[in-house]
Amino acid sequence: MSIDLRITGGTVVTPTGTITADVLVADGRITGLISPDTPVADARRTVDATGKLVLPGMVDVHVHTREPGFTHKEDIHTTTLQAAAGGVTTIYGMPNLNPPTTTAKHLQDVLDMYAASSIVDYNHNPAATVADEIEPMVALGVNSFKIYMVVDTGRTYPHPAGTGMHGHGDLLRMMDTIAATGTRFIIHPHDQHLMDYIEGEYLARGDNTPQGYAQAYAARNGVIWDTAIEVVLRLAEASGCKIHLAHMQTRRSVEAVQAARARGVDVTCEVNHWLPFLSTWDDVERLGPYALSYWVPDDARAAIWDALRDGTIDIFASDHAPHTREEKEIGWTEMWSAHTGTPGIQYFYPLALDAVNTGQLTLQRVVDLVATKPAEHFGLEGTKGRLLPGHDADIVIADMDAPWIISDSGALSKIGWTCYDGRSCSVRIERTFVRGTEVYADGEVTGRPGHGQLARGR
Repeated sequence: MSIDLRITGGTVVTPTGTITADVLVADGRITGLISPDTPVADARRTVDATGKLVLPGMVDVHVHTREPGFTHKEDIHTTTLQAAAGGVTTIYGMPNLNPPTTTAKHLQDVLDMYAASSIVDYNHNPAATVADEIEPMVALGVNSFKIYMVVDTGRTYPHPAGTGMHGHGDLLRMMDTIAATGTRFIIHPHDQHLMDYIEGEYLARGDNTPQGYAQAYAARNGVIWDTAIEVVLRLAEASGCKIHLAHMQTRRSVEAVQAARARGVDVTCEVNHWLPFLSTWDDVERLGPYALSYWVPDDARAAIWDALRDGTIDIFASDHAPHTREEKEIGWTEMWSAHTGTPGIQYFYPLALDAVNTGQLTLQRVVDLVATKPAEHFGLEGTKGRLLPGHDADIVIADMDAPWIISDSGALSKIGWTCYDGRSCSVRIERTFVRGTEVYADGEVTGRPGHGQLARGR
């Protein structure tokens, strides 16, 4: 067999640890990990990774591309420009689009858009709100579904009609439907009835500030999150449905997941870029609407970091959620009218690796969080997430000693800004390969729209 690519001299991060090895690639897959002094006569290209880490590409299961319907914010092409630059080799899009992906027809339309525009590989999380559409959408190749247990107050986005579900009976019925397909059900947990009361108190006294909004969503030790998560976990236990919890951010939610797993519930959960790197009160005071997403009090953040280290939280997902400056600026005085969410796909993997340098996480935990576990739990076992023979050659080369400053000028998002402007990072992504094809090198995206393929397990 002829070898298309040999990555030589690097430290390769495998599921069981780091090794000094060369990675061989042919026909888009890893064919071997060999000793650096092993001769390979017919390698068409050799890339020197001496002194660098060779890592699996990130599998990001929570990405808002904004296409179709909201392409003034972002689109599939610009999302995957950032993915390639950030070491993300597979994305799972989200359904809060216009029209929302609630049917097989709308899903097929979106998959066609990915096929035309995506630089990296992809899948999609349709909204599970029409029971008769679940099996037809699974037949199109999806591995997971999504719903929001939230209704927007004072705005109609980012949680549009057609993507939400709140009644416990409706949730159980949908879990029964999805359980029969073997796919995973992503839940944005939220107790809307409690939130109506809590945020109503803030709005009644005229506190429509970023600080008021931040406090409302974290009120009473995160009661709106904890009560919703307890319900979801109990319904998952009753239905046998595989559940994935988005936006973990409280101590009690960590304890609830641990208890549910002990009872045999198949539950995975994620932390998004904003929690470890953008959720302090100082961030809220300094950046206001540009930091929201959510504020996480110090005790809860400490619990989340512990859960990242011990494996309770098994997935890092960016929750890349771009909005224009105009959609953010109104939040300084009318936060409940601002579009919430922050862009993050371009910088999450470097910042996670930076956390290795600062001693907050081990290298193996980061690789598990960004690659191994997302692939394992989202239907890509044997295809993505590991640097092993037979797997797709989704490979990142990173320099762990390359300090730089993140800036708006380097942000590839259509919105032209990043909440990390001015943030220092000690790790730089040097090259990204998707199925053996280089899509990012030395500061430039080299991949072409249409290179991405629908990601499927083997």
